[in-house]
Amino acid sequence: MNRYKIISHLTLVILISLTACTKQLDEVAPQTSINKDMIYNDTTAAITLYNGVYNAFRGYHSMLLQLGEIRSEIWEDGQTRETPNDIFLSLYKHDFNSTTVPIKNWGNFYSLLDKINTVIEIFPQTTLSESNRNKMLAEMYGLRAYVYYNLLISWGGVPLTTSPVTKVSSLEELYRARSTETEVMEQIKMDVNKSIELFNNDVTFQQKRVYWNLAASLVLKGDIHIWSGTHLNGGNGDLNIAREALEQVKSFSGLALQNNYADVFNPLKESNNTEIIFAISFEKNQVTQAAFNDFRINSTTSSTTYFDQAATIKVSSVYPYVGGANRIGISQDVVTKLLNSTGDKRINASFRPLYLKSGTSTSFAGTLLVKFLGREDGAAQLFDNDFPIYRYADVLLLLAEAKTKLGLDPTTEINQIRMRAFGTSYTPYVNGTPDDNMRTILEEQLREFMGEGKRWYALRRAGDKWVYEYINAQYLNAGLSYKLLLPLNIEMLNLDPKLIQNDGY
Repeated sequence: MNRYKIISHLTLVILISLTACTKQLDEVAPQTSINKDMIYNDTTAAITLYNGVYNAFRGYHSMLLQLGEIRSEIWEDGQTRETPNDIFLSLYKHDFNSTTVPIKNWGNFYSLLDKINTVIEIFPQTTLSESNRNKMLAEMYGLRAYVYYNLLISWGGVPLTTSPVTKVSSLEELYRARSTETEVMEQIKMDVNKSIELFNNDVTFQQKRVYWNLAASLVLKGDIHIWSGTHLNGGNGDLNIAREALEQVKSFSGLALQNNYADVFNPLKESNNTEIIFAISFEKNQVTQAAFNDFRINSTTSSTTYFDQAATIKVSSVYPYVGGANRIGISQDVVTKLLNSTGDKRINASFRPLYLKSGTSTSFAGTLLVKFLGREDGAAQLFDNDFPIYRYADVLLLLAEAKTKLGLDPTTEINQIRMRAFGTSYTPYVNGTPDDNMRTILEEQLREFMGEGKRWYALRRAGDKWVYEYINAQYLNAGLSYKLLLPLNIEMLNLDPKLIQNDGY
C-alpha cells in the first residue's frame, strides 16, 4: 500500500446521506470531509453517521476470524480438496517473517477507529436527546475498546489514537510511535469503564442483538482483565475484577443458553435470541457472509462427496445450493478428537466430515463447516447467519477461567456448558487441579466456539504454556515465542520512521 493510500485510509470519514436511513445498518459511502453542522443540528444525519460505524465494523468479519482463530490447532494441516488459501496457510503454520507478512497495516483497523473516534468527538455536541446520545457513545467506547483489544493480542503495543484525523498538512502529522502493551491495555480499560458508565445500568437488548450493549461491555471487561491478570502482571486484582463483571452479566434477565445448540446460529431464530449478547448482522438484500467461502465445498464436487462412510448421503442431497471452495480444512487430530465426543450435539452443528468413494471403499476427504451455512432461499443458499462476537457461553467459560486462575471451583459454569451439549445424561465435571480445570475449559472452548474466531485468542489468554501444548511444536514452540505476535510489514516501517518492528523479526 503506498503512502497516499495510507493517508486516504486514515482520513476517510463518512458521507452523511439523509436518504440512507431506511435500513438498520445502511451502506454509508465515504468521503474526505463531513458536514459537522448538519450532524450537530440534524438527528437523522447523526444517526446515519453512527450506523455507518456498524456497517464498517461488519466489513472486518473475515479479519476477526483470521486474527482470532486461524492460527489455532483447529485448521492446522487440515485436509482440503482445492489449493489452500495462502494467507490462512501461513497463519496456521505460523510461517511468516518480516518479509512475508500475512496481515498488513494493522489489519486496516485504524480506518475503523477513525470512524469510531469521529462519532465520539462529534456526538456530545449533537441535538440528540441526552439518553440516546449517551447510549450511542457508550456503544462507541465499547467498540473502540474491543478493536484495540484485537490489536493488542495480535501485535502487542500499537499506536494509540483517540481523535479522528480531520486535517493533514504534512505526512509527519500521521507518524505514530507504538505505545506499550500496558499503555494500550490502560486505554482499553478506560474505554470499557466509560462505556459502562454511559450505559447507566441500561440492561435492555434490542430485538436483534447487533448493537453493542452493557452486557457486551461487561463481558469485554471480564475478557480483558483475565488477559491483564495473566499477561500484564495484574494478578488476582485483575482476575477478581473479571470475575465480578462476568457474575454481573450472569444476573441479567434475558440471557441464557439456548436449549438447542444449533438454534444459536439459526438465521430464522435471531430475534430475541437469549444466548446472543452482540453479533455482526448479516441480512438478505443487505450484506451476507463471505468469510467462510473457503471452508465450504465446490458445488460440482458436492455431488460426488458423502457425509457418511457408507457413501449413501451425498453432500448435494443435504445442501443442494451450497457452493464455494474447500481450501481450508480441520486438522485430522481435531476431527478425530471431536468425532469421538459421543453424544456432543455441538459437533454435527459445527462441522461434518466428508468422504470420497473409490470402488467399494471410502476415504476421509476433509470437512465442511456447517455452523454458518445459512438457509435455502428459493433455488439458492442464503448465507445470512449473524456472527456472534459475544454470547452467553462466553460468559460461562470466561468466568470458569477467571475462577480457575483464582484457585476457585469452576465446575458450575463448566457443567452448564456440558449439560447443554450432552443433555441430562452428561457426565458432570469434578473440580480438579488448576491445570486440570484449565485444560477442561479449553477443551469445552474448542467444541463450543469452532468457526467463531476465538480459539487462538483463548489459547493466548490462557497463557503461553497452553499455546505450546495445543499448537504443533514444529510450527510454534517456546523457542519461537516471538511469533506469538505478528510482524509489521516493511512498507509500514518504511513509511513511518516512528514505528519499530516486533522483537524477533
